[in-house]
Formats: sequence, structure tokens, C-alpha cells
Amino acid sequence: MTNFSDWALGIQQRMEGVLSRCLQAPSQDLAGLYEAMRYAVLDGGKRIRSLLVFAAGESVGASIDHLEIIAAAVEMIHAYSLVHDDMPEMDNDVLRRGKPACHVQFGQAMALLAGDALQTRAFELLVNHLATLGSERITLLLRTLTHAVGPDGMVGGQAIDFEHIGQSLNHDQIERMHQLKTGSLIHAAVMLGGLAGHWDHEQELMLDIFGKQVGLLFQVVDDVLDATASTQMLGKTAGKDAYHHKPTYATILTLDAARRLAMDLHLSAIGSVSPFGQKGRYLAALADFILQRQF
Repeated sequence: MTNFSDWALGIQQRMEGVLSRCLQAPSQDLAGLYEAMRYAVLDGGKRIRSLLVFAAGESVGASIDHLEIIAAAVEMIHAYSLVHDDMPEMDNDVLRRGKPACHVQFGQAMALLAGDALQTRAFELLVNHLATLGSERITLLLRTLTHAVGPDGMVGGQAIDFEHIGQSLNHDQIERMHQLKTGSLIHAAVMLGGLAGHWDHEQELMLDIFGKQVGLLFQVVDDVLDATASTQMLGKTAGKDAYHHKPTYATILTLDAARRLAMDLHLSAIGSVSPFGQKGRYLAALADFILQRQF
């Protein structure tokens, strides 16, 4: 039985190859655009969303070939959101994944185009490379991802965040914001992995609960880290939430209370997939991994 570290490393390495192949410039006149796209996606991050796609998919018997395409699409969506989030009009951050942000490296116009291109390429991958899943399943995949990243998901959460800079939010409001801004794509990664497999209604419900809990867990831990970790550790500018006067779990709660909330979410996530037994071991390990980033 492969341990979690080896399993995760194998998927991380696999996804670098998949993403690289999916982002080859088709012609010389597009080389600059594709260079910016590749810069935004490759050689960075822990691929947590890819790992969630694979862990969920493997728990319900999905094909590895299908999962790598779905994971690539999710990674491209995530990368596009980071490129746009870092731009001067938004968070104005100059560092991402330990290197200059895309707009610093390539200029604002090219970064904007690279983000747009990554978003559309993600959906193109799902349509063009998952034909063996059948049109009904592909429709469900597209519906799940589009809802997660659109105005009722990631983009909507970002809008709420942007509109409330310098304002106070209560616990319910900040939970809603983070469920959309961060949690929706993490939840989608879990559900997309499940959709590629052979789940029953009970398994779908378990993955649904798990995805929602780890999505919120990720953001709570992220808020704690932004307030406590160094720029070197994060690979992005530390303390930027406080600098921009953004409401976070670290500000509406104490740090200790935010950590307790993270532990509660972790326990709930673990419990939701315990009926999977050994088939859910990597899901549980990912919940552990997400929590332990704060220690």
C-alpha cells in the first residue's frame, strides 16, 4: 500500500507533465502568451486541488486518465484566479509561489490574457478529452465546474471580498464569502473526481460534505498563516490581508479560536469519509495535510 507522501509526490510529478503537455504553444506567434500561461501554472504549489480530484476519484473507482484531465482543468482555473487576484487592480501582490507574480514578469496586459486563456483552456480540456465518459457525464462535469467558478462561486466570493475591504463582517458573512471565494473550487475538485467514478448516492453525499468542510478548512488555515507565517514560508507576501484591511477568520476571531475552528472542521471532514474505509484513506490524509499547514 502506497503511503500518502509517495502517493502525493507521484501525482504532483504526473500533473507537471500533464499540464506541460496541455500548454504547448501551437504556433510561434502564440509563444509569448503560452509562456505566460506556463509560468502561471508550472513549477509551483502543492497541487492540493489535483490531489483532491485523485483522492475522491480513486475512492469510487475512476480512471486515472480521466482524473488527470480533470485535475489539469482545475489547476488551470486555480492558476487563472491567482494571476488575476495578484494584479494591481485587485490585491496588488508582486510575489506568488516564491517567484514574481505573472503581471510582474510579463506585464499586466499579458497576465490578464494569460488568465483568460487558462480559464477557457480548462473547459476545452474537459470537452475534448473526456469523450469516453459520455455526453451526460461531461455535461455534469461542466455544470459543476462552471457553477463553482462563476458569479455564484469563486468570482462571487472574490467580489464580496473586494467590496468589504476595510469593513467588518460577522461570522456568517465571512463564512459565506470564503465558501464561495476559496471553498467552491476545492469542493468542486472533490465532486469532479467523484463524477469521474462510479459513486452511489450515499458516496456522493459523503464527498459533498467532505468537500465543503475541507474547502472552509483550507481558508481558515490560510487566514491563520497569513497572520503568523513568513513570506518565505508562504511563497507569497505575508500579512497582506491585514495590510489591505480585509476581514478574515484571524480578525473576526482570535487566532486561538480560528485554530479551534480549523480543528473542528478537520474532525468533521474526517468523519464524513470514514465509511469509505481504506478507499478514503487519501481523502482523510489530505484533510490532515491541510490542517497541519498551520503548525
